[in-house]
Amino acid sequence: MPVIKSVETMIVQLPTRREHKWTGLTEVIGRYVIVRITDSDGRVGWGEAPALKDWGGEFGRYFGESALITRAVIDTYLAPAITGVEVGDIVELHRRMDAIIRGYPYSKAAVEFAAYDLAGRWLDVPVHVLLGGRARTRVPVTHSIGLISVEEAVAEAAQLAREGIRTIKIKIGVDPERDVRIVHAVREAAGEQMEICVDANEGYATPGEALQVIRRIESCRIKYVEQPTMGIERISEVARKIDIPVMADESAWNAHDVLQIIREGTVQIVSIYTTKSGGLYKAQEVAAVCRAAGIVCNVNGSIETGIGNLANVQLALASPAVTLSCVIPVSVPAEAQTGQIGGIYYKDDLLAGTMRLVDGAIEAPTGPGMGIDVDERKIEQYRVPD
Repeated sequence: MPVIKSVETMIVQLPTRREHKWTGLTEVIGRYVIVRITDSDGRVGWGEAPALKDWGGEFGRYFGESALITRAVIDTYLAPAITGVEVGDIVELHRRMDAIIRGYPYSKAAVEFAAYDLAGRWLDVPVHVLLGGRARTRVPVTHSIGLISVEEAVAEAAQLAREGIRTIKIKIGVDPERDVRIVHAVREAAGEQMEICVDANEGYATPGEALQVIRRIESCRIKYVEQPTMGIERISEVARKIDIPVMADESAWNAHDVLQIIREGTVQIVSIYTTKSGGLYKAQEVAAVCRAAGIVCNVNGSIETGIGNLANVQLALASPAVTLSCVIPVSVPAEAQTGQIGGIYYKDDLLAGTMRLVDGAIEAPTGPGMGIDVDERKIEQYRVPD
């Protein structure tokens, strides 16, 4: 039985297609930690931590992880703890990581992704098989429009409609007048066939402020409102007073948080991350609790590079609870980009192949492990010097 022999970390920085920000974000996307695990037979698995220092749970319940913090946690604590774990023993992997240090779910997720990739390559099966099988063959993509100008958003929405993207998420929560204006403008530019959702990232100070904005955009046929305020009690207050479904994101990190959401009885959607809960294994726990409670889900993320995004895709393929379009990138290396923008946030990527987008959905990768090989030349090209 092969065992984990070594764990290496490196920081990369991908060039962005355009600026992408949301309420509260203060640093550029794409500066993330890459993990490479090698087993005793010489096989390699890859993982990623899209760690951001100012992204965390409500009221400081869960804290941000910068790339430097994540790298230190992995190198100092997690790597020594998991050395010698049998390939494929994800339960033991998590037991050791949780025993050596509390918290740091993004650090643990990055290590676990690499361990799953390694196990899939050892067994010659895709990771979704290790997660229980395939609930679907394609993952519909929601394209995120960040805090850009109304004019830029209009141009982008029109192109997305031409490309066949079927759902757009608009970042709001900064200025109520701007928020109302951009939602109406995107609806007009994208057309009535486009599904539109909005995400405030806890940006509104009170439920009342959030309600005032939502009532002014209701006529735009909003699919859901994501995390309008901070706090599950506050977003529940919003949910009680509108017909549009409300999604919990910052309020829903793990299965225990979902139990609190269920007790409130008002939030209809939970956004699952492969990272917030600490990896695919624990994200499945979140999905299972949601499904039992009748809460529908999507997979969301922090605009990962292709390495982390493959974990998003594998979870979405395997999870019956994930019935909504997913807010994840379409990872495409520079040589395969032809001017498309749907799901494209970077000018290049770290994968040796490209994700196939068909009718607004990513087709299931067919390779072993996470499904697409990593281009180690790109890793070196975009590696940030130590």
